[in-house]
Amino acid sequence: MKKLATSCSIAILLPLLARGQSLQPSRTAAQTSVPPPSARYRQLQQQLAAGWNTWDVHSVTTQVLLPAGLAIHVGLKHNSTLFQDAYLGDALIGRQSSGAEQVFPGPHAWRGSYTDLRLSWKGHDFRLQTAHYGNNDGANLVMLATPLSSHPISALPPTIVFSVNYLWDRPGTVVKQAGEIQAHSPQPAVTVYCTCEHASQPDVNLPIGGPYFSADFLHPVGISTGAPLSLAKIQAIIQSASEAYAQSVAKNGEAADVVDAIQTVLGWDTIYEPEVRRVISPVSRVWSVGWGGYVLFDWDTFFAATMASIGDRDLAYANAIEILRSETQQGFVPNYARSGDWKSSDRSEPPVGSITVLGIYQRYHDPMDRWFLQEAFVPLLRWNRWWAEHRDIDGYLTWGSDGENAPPNLDDNARGTRAGAILESGLDNSPMYDDTVYNPTTHQLEFADVGLMGMYIADCDALATIADTIGETAAAKEIRRRAERYRAKLATLWSSDAGIFLNKDLHTGQFSTRLSPTNFYPLLAKAATPQQAELMIGNHLQNPKEFWGDWVIPSIARDDPAFKDQEYWRGRIWGPMNYLVYLGLRNYDNPEVSRQFALKSYDLFLEEWKKNGHVHENYNAITGAGDDVHSSDRFYHWGALLGYIQYLQQTQTPSP
Repeated sequence: MKKLATSCSIAILLPLLARGQSLQPSRTAAQTSVPPPSARYRQLQQQLAAGWNTWDVHSVTTQVLLPAGLAIHVGLKHNSTLFQDAYLGDALIGRQSSGAEQVFPGPHAWRGSYTDLRLSWKGHDFRLQTAHYGNNDGANLVMLATPLSSHPISALPPTIVFSVNYLWDRPGTVVKQAGEIQAHSPQPAVTVYCTCEHASQPDVNLPIGGPYFSADFLHPVGISTGAPLSLAKIQAIIQSASEAYAQSVAKNGEAADVVDAIQTVLGWDTIYEPEVRRVISPVSRVWSVGWGGYVLFDWDTFFAATMASIGDRDLAYANAIEILRSETQQGFVPNYARSGDWKSSDRSEPPVGSITVLGIYQRYHDPMDRWFLQEAFVPLLRWNRWWAEHRDIDGYLTWGSDGENAPPNLDDNARGTRAGAILESGLDNSPMYDDTVYNPTTHQLEFADVGLMGMYIADCDALATIADTIGETAAAKEIRRRAERYRAKLATLWSSDAGIFLNKDLHTGQFSTRLSPTNFYPLLAKAATPQQAELMIGNHLQNPKEFWGDWVIPSIARDDPAFKDQEYWRGRIWGPMNYLVYLGLRNYDNPEVSRQFALKSYDLFLEEWKKNGHVHENYNAITGAGDDVHSSDRFYHWGALLGYIQYLQQTQTPSP
């Protein structure tokens, strides 16, 4: 979906989260005409960006206190008497390089009140748990590092290291004296204590430039802030936090496993982003580090917001608003917005914003949250209009990539190309587009896309409802007229012979018979008649030669020649596709099909979640594996949509 994408564009005016600091506009705020964030949203971000949590994108073993930016880093030194010494200062989930640390993520509470992981590196295995304690909203922290089975390549024990500093050029001083580390900044002072202080002498050769504690890592070691605590006391706090987390998850009944998985993956993938000073949930830390600190993709971030809504309303609202606030000066949500104020100013990605925003709002049914709809409405409306104005060919919607009229994207060579237009679909190498023609004058694929039109009509319907809710009656009428126009045009893509809506090659005028899950998206828009829906589901979705089977549903039909590739969008199974098809199924009276579809999606997700703690970007449609290729990130949050489908099925939630 994004492997072929690279960099591009700008950020906009967003709240500063450190208390006592004022808002500052980005260098392109005037161009984007994005209004300043509301006072209510600034307050929400301040509430999110508070207390100890795994805020630092570079390492899941680092705890950071916001708003001060004070960090406690956990490192491990491998010792030997030969030429084999090494130091692990940062750890990430899902690194696939040879010799990389392997992190097995355990529970991560929404606001970081409890975290748990296991790490394996160079024959050393240890467990790291953290918990908040006291009645001060996460201001006090304990950390417990416990060595597990060890099979080192050296007879010497490893060294556990806890170093303390301020991140992101935040003001502050850190000094070690009398067996404690004291940190002072404009925020309240913090003192850090370690049960390891008298365990060993500091290792003077550690590659660390600030104060730290260290010890031979043969026994459990604890860290506390606020007060010196014994190892037994730290272990008791950790145990209590672990039990509280388990109890909170168990309250969800049969949906407990799904809630645990979604809370965990979003917990570990949520970071504090210091450039614009906000809390966001990028797709994974590995991706964000590779993009300079963070990267927000369009529909990925909307889906993160949807999943967060099951447990953290503020985080759900924040992700939806932040991806909307990344809109380009042309008025669309970009394919990507990354560190350094770069965006894809030539292309967008699938329009799922309005169904996300409305679905989150309807989950809570709180009239006091109308501010959220108001905050989202203007960029959603601009984006909705943009599709009709810039991606329409004879009344059909298609994908595109703007050329000379788009701001330069420097390293992004896909700008104004056929490849860029396919990237806009979010399906980077889908076989559906293998034979499509790109018009360099219009900057569009000459291809009427059933999936795009289905998503867009659903977006219109949801946006019109949002407009009604906040009193924008004129806009609601405008949006509904647009929806009906495209709904009528989509109807012309129905093939009676095939019994399904088909994409159309506008260059040749012929239907494309290649089928993917996007051919079912008219169900999402309620654009299929009940009779058409029955044909689509019975003859195609449940056809084992095309989409049904033990593992569902492949990104191209099983009888397509490209299915055997099982590489990225060429045959593999993707959470977002399953999710959108499932929402479509719920619009029609097919309860048994919906139940089976949800259970199959969940079974696929659960396999590697239970085994390795992996939440894969995509899965093999033949074997159900996610680890069989390197192009499937091991901790990419939208993989949890496969479990979220079952959550909806189990809880009978009426909206996405």
